[in-house]
Amino acid sequence: MTPLLIALSAFAAGLLGALTGLGGGIVLVPLLTVVFGVDISYAVGASLVAVIATSCASSASFVRKGFANIRIGILLEVATTTGALLGAFAAAYLAPRVIAFIFAIVLLLSAAQSLLTGDEHIVTTPDETARWLRLSGVFPSEHGLQPYSVRRVPVGMALMFIAGVVSAVLGIGSGVVKVVAMDRAMQMPFKVSTTTSSFMIGVTAAASAGVYLHRGYIDPMLALPVMLGVLAGASVGSPVLSGARTRSLRALFTTVMIVLAAQMLYRSLTGRI
Repeated sequence: MTPLLIALSAFAAGLLGALTGLGGGIVLVPLLTVVFGVDISYAVGASLVAVIATSCASSASFVRKGFANIRIGILLEVATTTGALLGAFAAAYLAPRVIAFIFAIVLLLSAAQSLLTGDEHIVTTPDETARWLRLSGVFPSEHGLQPYSVRRVPVGMALMFIAGVVSAVLGIGSGVVKVVAMDRAMQMPFKVSTTTSSFMIGVTAAASAGVYLHRGYIDPMLALPVMLGVLAGASVGSPVLSGARTRSLRALFTTVMIVLAAQMLYRSLTGRI
């Protein structure tokens, strides 16, 4: 029964990951540790495998429909993958309580950022760096194809390096930091940010999953139901996002962040992890 429950829970995580660009790992790690009592290192390993599955399931649909910006994703992935490799080696020297505490802080910061965000403003004039790199694009909206531009690319690259480190240490696919970096720092539309994040997270997770596999932290009996559940959830979530309202997605994002942050912070401070 437990593998079935894990798979069903992973389905919900995959659905949420596809809708918000978080990759599902941000839900899976606390879910596996808090609800199912899995050691956090093995939870991170299974989550990384699931994040790769989520990216494969959802990103193809997002690219085909014109939401994800492939050019931006490839550019930012250089910084993210570098950070992921560094974080994967650093994770071996961090205690589970420290990892859980960092996780909770990341969630709270993301929730605070989302609460402070007002109505979406689409930038149509790029800065010099974005113009030189030709990062502008269009995405489908209810009024047809909507043009958009990008700004502050160097700031986005720096945040993507941090996102890679967070991905490797916490096994969350770094979707949280990636969405924040693209949505706020680079001023990309929210749907473009989430879908481009989904396109990127698989590569980031793969960079650090190899290290976890080498250390024996990927248990096939745990990773298999997690991967299948997340894969199914992401497949369902991809078409739903196309018609979803940005404000609803932000509200969902914020609610999940606050609930999970409270759980992980409590577990970290009381040592129950």
